[in-house]
Amino acid sequence: MRFGVISTADIGIDSVIPGIVASDHEFGAIASRDASRAQAVADRFDAPTAYGSYDALLADDSLDAVYIPLPNGLHAEWIRRAADAGLHVLCEKPLTGSAEETAAVFDYCEDRDVVLMEAFMYRFHPLTERAVEIVDTELGEVRNVTSTFTFRMPDGAEDIRLDPALDGGSVMDVGCYAISAARLFLGDPERVYGVTNDGRDCGVDTEMTGILEYEGGATARVQSGFETPLTQYYRVETTDGWLRAEPTFDIGVDNGTQLTYSDGDETMTERFDPTDHYRLEVEHFADCVEAGETPRIDRTESVAIMSIIDALYESADAGGPVTL
Repeated sequence: MRFGVISTADIGIDSVIPGIVASDHEFGAIASRDASRAQAVADRFDAPTAYGSYDALLADDSLDAVYIPLPNGLHAEWIRRAADAGLHVLCEKPLTGSAEETAAVFDYCEDRDVVLMEAFMYRFHPLTERAVEIVDTELGEVRNVTSTFTFRMPDGAEDIRLDPALDGGSVMDVGCYAISAARLFLGDPERVYGVTNDGRDCGVDTEMTGILEYEGGATARVQSGFETPLTQYYRVETTDGWLRAEPTFDIGVDNGTQLTYSDGDETMTERFDPTDHYRLEVEHFADCVEAGETPRIDRTESVAIMSIIDALYESADAGGPVTL
């Protein structure tokens, strides 16, 4: 599969483009509103083509798919434009700013017979796959999940993640990972309660804490933020034991990670060698396109995560719980 990349965003240059290059697929073209920036990235990765506009890339008949790492608020527009060009779409999370719009872009892509997948790369790491396997097959009923992703954004930073017009905020940037992990182990909640704080008076949340309540009394606590040091982990409590993994989400491809779990009798630790989960994500997406199969991160999952995010924001605004 031949990929085009729309924008010279850091996540693409540092992680996803190297993942494409390391895979069996091809990095065919990149576009930027600054043609010189696009050319510099093309030269760095030996891509044959650089474009000075996104529309020019979409008109490239040699491409099969695009990867979109634009600011959140621009995702929906360029997903639709890529679909109009007949290109399959791997797009950074979150796909859009609401569950309703997320469902709408899936409808749009399905109508044009192109595959759309949200780029939650951590889902393809062996750590995540093993954690799910352990909880499903070796531990009892899940009663609680705690999932956290925070980092300290520099004071005075001028960052698109602080821009409300571009769907910024800690929930949209890193909280979506914590919510995704909670849903991975507990599914969809019945009710949520969210608290947010705009610690920089910028119009978006820079901290969020949410409680998700489930049928039968199980709960999850999710947290995100730009105000405290880097923390990324989840802990799953079951009727007979527990599992904890750290780091879990933004794991450097040159870094190992580990999980520890207890079944009530023994406590065990499993370590994972450095893994390029961006390459695994790219390969899964391409394999699904070529086989005509539904990606692991599908419409149901993407819409469900955004429904929880919508409800957390609604709850924070209202000051009370929201039923989904």
